[in-house]
Amino acid sequence: MINRVVLVGRLTRDVELRYTTSGAAVGTFSLAVNRQFTNASGEREADFINAVIWRKSAENFAQFTSKGSLVAVEGRLQTRNYENQQGQRIYVTEVVVDNFSLLESRAESESRRSSQGATQTNNNGFGGNNGGGFNAQPSSNPFGSAEPSNGNVFGGAQSSAAPTNDPFAGQGQEVSLSDDDLPF
Repeated sequence: MINRVVLVGRLTRDVELRYTTSGAAVGTFSLAVNRQFTNASGEREADFINAVIWRKSAENFAQFTSKGSLVAVEGRLQTRNYENQQGQRIYVTEVVVDNFSLLESRAESESRRSSQGATQTNNNGFGGNNGGGFNAQPSSNPFGSAEPSNGNVFGGAQSSAAPTNDPFAGQGQEVSLSDDDLPF
């Protein structure tokens, strides 16, 4: 039987790191993952998926991520239930994370944190004004490789002189891309 989950999305809040009575670290968080299609009004919706991560991985994950961090997680889907104080049965479905990858550089992460502190343009964690797609930011590397990024989202060579027909050259504005715009 197979129970594997792989998700790429942004943290909706900082990781909540706690410790069990035996001293094991446990981190809980929620991941916003864009859907592959748009709704009737043309907006891209997101699913908000709860996850839990354990031990040293939890400590590392909490230390190197924050609200809005772009991450990939791999793990298994788990369901559990318990009875709350009012006697109601509560059902929980979550991803138990085995591995994770940070998909943005430290500079991008710090830049995002500082811009969140100054002005919050939206509350969906994805950037843009309609919740559609991920923002392409300068020096982003969507493939998460260890190679230094040259600022080109698609990894090809980039000229130091901006082409004269580029309407976005020198404006310093973010460009919103949807999943439909990407070749992979």
